[in-house]
Amino acid sequence: MEESTRRRLLRLQRMEATEAEVYRRLARAQKDEANREVLERIAREEERHEAVIAERTGEVVKINRLMVIWQILLARFFGLTFTVKMMENSEKKMASEYRELGLDEIAEEEEAHEAELVGLLEEEGLQYLGSVILGLSDALVELTGALAGLTFAFQSLNLVALAGLVTGIAASFSMAASEYLATKEENDGRSPLKAAAFTGIAYIATVMLLVMPYLLLSGEDPLRLGLEPHMQALVCTLGIGLGIVAAFNGYVAVAQDESFGKRFTEMAGILVVVSAISFGIGIALRGWFGIEI
Repeated sequence: MEESTRRRLLRLQRMEATEAEVYRRLARAQKDEANREVLERIAREEERHEAVIAERTGEVVKINRLMVIWQILLARFFGLTFTVKMMENSEKKMASEYRELGLDEIAEEEEAHEAELVGLLEEEGLQYLGSVILGLSDALVELTGALAGLTFAFQSLNLVALAGLVTGIAASFSMAASEYLATKEENDGRSPLKAAAFTGIAYIATVMLLVMPYLLLSGEDPLRLGLEPHMQALVCTLGIGLGIVAAFNGYVAVAQDESFGKRFTEMAGILVVVSAISFGIGIALRGWFGIEI
């Protein structure tokens, strides 16, 4: 066997052994019996793949403990389904390498069988993903637009921050109440209280992030951008908004197997257009009412 082929096989063997350990630990942490069984089945698949490769290498490999810890942390903070799908997506990309090495059976299983097993996982958080999307997207569009308009109308960091927080907090309770009533009416098995909580928390968290530049920046032009402080804050808020859109759509793309590019472009476009329109309205209203602050 060529040395380069041997190194590739050992790398794949270690990857399979590492992921088998990740799945075993995730299974042990599961209270849901069905999820535990699915994870144990995937772990056995990974162990079998490692054994097949080991027959070619004739070696026993050590797992990557840092990777195991990293994946466990991801599952804790981002959810089980997100972490498992991310691992399986990375393995699907290795299918062509498996075929090059004559391991066609493993390649086919990585592409199909384990994906079917992952589809059996159930996670409560994903049932309320729509509520999170509602709160986050509404806060992004409504508050970013409001902040853009208020920024030019008031041209004062403290006034814009105050108006933004009052508007955002009030809107978060309104959105949570609306989601409660909508979920109760739909009667789709979800808890109206949990749906309302997910919407409200997502909304208020987004509000705090978007208003933060107005609270942190002073009137001393700390960023040296050649802009007035209130315009610096608006630029930072737009940047934070686009960052939230990118991060959230990256999560959804993995958790729900959706296109990142399409969702990101759509949400980012709406964010920018609404902000521009609101900024123009702020200019018009400031002149109309003759406001000087």
